[in-house]
Amino acid sequence: MQKLASLLVTGVIGLTLTGCAGLNGDSGTDQSLPDQAPADQIVVLEETDIPEPETGNAEFEPETLYLLLAAEIAAQRGRYDITLVNYVEAAKRSLDKGVTERAMRVAQSLNADNAQRQLATLWLDIDPDSLEAHRVAAIQEVKQNNLEAALEHMERIMALGGDADFDSLAAMASNLPPSDQQELLELYRALEERHPDNPEIEYSIALLLKITGAFEAALEQLQPLLEEDPEFQPALVLKADLLYQLGEKDEALTHLLRNTRRYPDNRQMGTLYGRMLISEGELQAAQDEFARLVKRFPDVPGLQLSHALVALENGETEVAKEGLSRLIEQGHHTSEAHYYLGRIADEAGDAETAIDYYEQVLEGSHFFPALARASALKAEQGRLEEARSQIQSLRMKNPDRAENFWLLEINLLLDTGNNEDALAVANQALEAYPDNVRMLYARAMLLDNKGDFEAAEQDLRRIIELQPDNAVALNALGYILTTRTERLDEAQDYIERALSLDPDNPAILDSMGWVLFQKGQVQEALTYLMEAYEAFPDPEVAAHLGEALWADGQEEQARIVWRRALEAYPDDTLIIETIERLGAEADLD
Repeated sequence: MQKLASLLVTGVIGLTLTGCAGLNGDSGTDQSLPDQAPADQIVVLEETDIPEPETGNAEFEPETLYLLLAAEIAAQRGRYDITLVNYVEAAKRSLDKGVTERAMRVAQSLNADNAQRQLATLWLDIDPDSLEAHRVAAIQEVKQNNLEAALEHMERIMALGGDADFDSLAAMASNLPPSDQQELLELYRALEERHPDNPEIEYSIALLLKITGAFEAALEQLQPLLEEDPEFQPALVLKADLLYQLGEKDEALTHLLRNTRRYPDNRQMGTLYGRMLISEGELQAAQDEFARLVKRFPDVPGLQLSHALVALENGETEVAKEGLSRLIEQGHHTSEAHYYLGRIADEAGDAETAIDYYEQVLEGSHFFPALARASALKAEQGRLEEARSQIQSLRMKNPDRAENFWLLEINLLLDTGNNEDALAVANQALEAYPDNVRMLYARAMLLDNKGDFEAAEQDLRRIIELQPDNAVALNALGYILTTRTERLDEAQDYIERALSLDPDNPAILDSMGWVLFQKGQVQEALTYLMEAYEAFPDPEVAAHLGEALWADGQEEQARIVWRRALEAYPDDTLIIETIERLGAEADLD
């Protein structure tokens, strides 16, 4: 079975847990739902984000003074890249601690790792006992996979009497390849031998075990820590996460309910509890928990957003609108807030308001879904060409994301039934991106509907060359061969490959049933078709199942299936054609 469905997909949010900043409570990081900002999002600095230099009464050479002046002027003009370059050079020339600290703040604000590495080395040359310089150096060593060097910096911090934050360093391992995660775990084991009875190191090992997927071992690692200190809050949070990962969901929720009330100021714990409640479908309880967190932490935008979205899921649109509007007023999570306000207006049938909100989503993971929906609403209003022009203009202005804009336009034309235009756009897009799988699939389906089966087969074969395990393409090719050719054995082979990759997919089950029916294996076909119909009783599956039942002599069962399908889809051409071809129309009255 194949459908001209929308090709744009969205991801899902997983339940994750990072490390904590210290051993006595909340991590201070916002781990609230929903989506986090993309990693490549440009950081926009305000003038207040860059602190004033603390250079004391230092006297600088004229060249250094010029660099500092140029850096400050660039900052006032918003050219923070130039600010950073000048401050790094000024730090190297002056070897001044205040200038180096100032340069580091700018580098951190811009997430400039290379500059941070240079400045950390310079800072440690100036002040070998700087705790902050050692921390920055440790983080940068992890990013470079120099794990042993990173731990040396952390041990130095500990020797200097500072908080080494071993757990924060361990939490960074989630971004490392599995081999490096294991290496870091072994380094922490060696660290534990050098520093026995250090709870932070022992906790960090448990965190690393969790990151590597050794949940039971991590839980065992935590047990003595909690026996020694039952109020060790990071360990309590990690224990809940591990219980949940091990399938002990009720125990995890009970554990968090009890401890969020014991430690109401632990934001990480409360956020994890709220997320687990959402995952378990306990949406009202989740809303209550996020409402509690928002009241306790009113200045955390992520919590406000989570509360608003859970309220939206619970049907409390006014609560959701209030929270989302407040976020926009405060300038936080504005793209997400506009997107969900657009959805609220959309579902209420207020298309103009919805379009207005959607078009204010300017970045992030909601940008393309918002643009797609705004375009669809315009098309419904007879403004299809306006929507297409906007998409084309954005494609020209954003060449690095041109593929996504091509796909969006193709989908818009598909969804509005403009198949000829969709095919023309797909042909044009594939000239620029000949191996884009989603474009190839869209064109294959359009070509098949047009009757150009050979060209459709060619596109699907190209997808399978690029992605041999693409179950959708395998199924589509098998179905086309079943319905358009006599190559049934070849068709069955493709469909069997698809079914092995996605055994519960009703579309593939339908295809398998239909190819078996075409080969005369009616009983075997009925098994697959009935399973497909139970999972997804759409008109195509109903037509196939009804015909197989009719051929098997189960004419009354066939009529029941067709009647139900016609009640839901009275104008479906495939069901009507099947009934007329079999001469069964008089028996449906």
